[in-house]
Amino acid sequence: MPQHALPLAQIAQLLDVPEDILRALISARGSDRSDTTLVGLTVAEAARRLGIGRTKMYEYVSSGAIHSVKIGSLRRIPAEAVNDFLTRRLSANDFGAAA
Repeated sequence: MPQHALPLAQIAQLLDVPEDILRALISARGSDRSDTTLVGLTVAEAARRLGIGRTKMYEYVSSGAIHSVKIGSLRRIPAEAVNDFLTRRLSANDFGAAA
């Protein structure tokens, strides 16, 4: 443990939160440690940002609807490509009347 790290009990005390509730919040966070500063997203990260499944994201990547690049054996989607995709979809009036 780094020198500056506090035990969880002390953190809970400082926050005036019961330790068991703090532990529950930490475990509920799970492994989703999304980094909003990433510029090259994995297919799963890009899909999560759009709220769609990986399979659908692969369809968009394969069709060229969302731009991606290969870096070695890895496929990465530029973060701005996700925004560009949504902008194009808005322009195409895909957010019209609900079905």
